[in-house]
Amino acid sequence: MLPNLSGRLGTVLLFAAIAGAVFAAESPPLPSRAAIDARIAQAMASTKAQGMAVAVIDGGRIVHVQAYGLRNATGEPLRTDTVMYGASLTKTVVAYAVLQLVDRGELDLNRPLAALLPQPLPGYPHDPRYADWAPLASDPRWRLITPRIVLTHSTGFSNFGFLEPDGKLKIHFDPGTRYAYSGDGFILLQFVLEKGLGRNVGSLTDTIFRNLGMTRTSLIWRPDFAGNLADGWNDRGEVEPHDERSKVRAAGSMDTTIDDLAKFAAALVRGDGLTAASRRELVRPQLRIKSAHQFPTHAPDAPPAAQHPDLHAGLGVIVFRGPQGPGFLKGGHNGTTANTLVCLENSQRAVLILANDVRAEAAFADLVRFILGETGVPYAWEYGEYAGKS
Repeated sequence: MLPNLSGRLGTVLLFAAIAGAVFAAESPPLPSRAAIDARIAQAMASTKAQGMAVAVIDGGRIVHVQAYGLRNATGEPLRTDTVMYGASLTKTVVAYAVLQLVDRGELDLNRPLAALLPQPLPGYPHDPRYADWAPLASDPRWRLITPRIVLTHSTGFSNFGFLEPDGKLKIHFDPGTRYAYSGDGFILLQFVLEKGLGRNVGSLTDTIFRNLGMTRTSLIWRPDFAGNLADGWNDRGEVEPHDERSKVRAAGSMDTTIDDLAKFAAALVRGDGLTAASRRELVRPQLRIKSAHQFPTHAPDAPPAAQHPDLHAGLGVIVFRGPQGPGFLKGGHNGTTANTLVCLENSQRAVLILANDVRAEAAFADLVRFILGETGVPYAWEYGEYAGKS
């Protein structure tokens, strides 16, 4: 009887898995280009956003790229080849580069970063390109941090050490046990790659950009960007000049264009440049997220009823499941920048939005829903009560 019962149970589970895939809502037709243009014009009018660029991907192919509005206060138009700030979309590019190292056998996602350094992390003199690691000398838990822990934002760090009351980096919980967004986690991974493996993160990403034909993208300022560059508008409608970032920062120093970053997004959706195993790891639900909102970083877990039912950290992305099946997203934000990338796995569809006006962010949920339909993107978590810098 037991073998027969086991076989029946296996059949039931297989049918359930197939049914879950079959009964996910079919992808609705994409709106026309004219309809997208009109909806974005409405969004810009309602938010007062001065500039926005949008790319749409369908079946892994770029089907629409357009820029709208202004790139600066003198009234020059934002174009699809205008250099804009990528903000924390940088982190997804870095995660992709790290997985390429894994594919080449140069890095193990589960090996502690401490094992790659020739000396203990807190003993390194402070280099302004990175964080100050000295405060970690009194907490040996830094030795537990792995590349996987960094990429799932579970190091225990705050977003940045300088945001701590005393301005010093510290570990708030055992690494790997919960999600807490951290730019300094990515800076730590950059430090170890460069000091331990001798691999320059800027060079790694430049190779990706070159292979994908991304000619106007870099993690460090290039003088040739200056002729066609987007300044930004803050939440008060004031213009701030584009920051010419003089050092590579894995947490968020990328300059890019909508033309270029759409190529990366399409490659990411298709899985180009990674082995099948690494592509699965990128979007596999790695760590359950239990907070009501992404920020503030160390907010306590929400009551079970207030938690998103299917929200996890992937590797450099957030993984969710909605009416069209599994998807992933990543945002980017500072005082004058609002970016989002939303991808759906079953249809290989994606929407990428780069805005050089932070006020545009208020329209993102509506725009993504208009283009892709109902997706299940956790907007209440992503853009909740706290305007954090992501």
